[in-house]
Amino acid sequence: MTDKPTVALIGAGAMGGALFRGWLASNSIDASGSAVFDPGAPAEILDLAKAHSVSINPEIGGGFDFVIVAVKPQISGKVLPAYAPAAEGAVVLSVMAGTTIKALSESLSGSTKIVRAMPNLPASIGAGVSGLFASEAVSAAERTTVEQLMAAAGASVWVERETDIDLVTAVSGSGPAYFFLLAESLAEAGVAAGLPKEAATRLAEATLAGAGALMAVDGRSAAEMRKAVTSPGGTTAAALNVLDGNERTMRLLVKEAVVAAAKRAGELAD
Repeated sequence: MTDKPTVALIGAGAMGGALFRGWLASNSIDASGSAVFDPGAPAEILDLAKAHSVSINPEIGGGFDFVIVAVKPQISGKVLPAYAPAAEGAVVLSVMAGTTIKALSESLSGSTKIVRAMPNLPASIGAGVSGLFASEAVSAAERTTVEQLMAAAGASVWVERETDIDLVTAVSGSGPAYFFLLAESLAEAGVAAGLPKEAATRLAEATLAGAGALMAVDGRSAAEMRKAVTSPGGTTAAALNVLDGNERTMRLLVKEAVVAAAKRAGELAD
């Protein structure tokens, strides 16, 4: 494998396109040896590919270090077999939800070097987090390169069992929706208390976005930061007592939500 891997990107939609832009921006792939396979690729991706000498929909063949699968899961069974020659000898990195290593291997003529990645929505701006699981055939060096490729989407966390990807889906894959719901609920509460809708919405969204940005750079745990904001007997303590007092209501609801999401993820993967 060269210092910079050659990559075949199958599917240049939202997630595939975000990864592709990140790779080119960070100069982390061998662009002249790489290719994009997507008959309907957006004009922006086509222009980027041409500008960096990346092949666009060439004849399907081998010789790639990595094959990135970023097509819609519901069509993968029909689309992927045609790309089996590209996957021969390569590490296959799938960012498709709900598609198991076994299913990927069957679609790609028995490929054994397969990594599943579960990114989340902020990955589209390089601020996401991805859960990763690799088959036994993937070497330590190849896992390192996978991390480098996924860095275009944000941070990465390896899990030890493929079924743990369902838990990743429940925590971080679906997690942005939990965050958005909290922002929505906080804004609605502000309106109910008497604030104008525009002001309440702006305050809620900016507060949560700022808190997340602070946590990313502060170094303290979420629990430590919560305690730092919560003065004994103060306003924050009064609010948290409602949300998560003796009955620990919020924590129990979040646990139930994650269990429900993980169960559904497993059902969709079956």
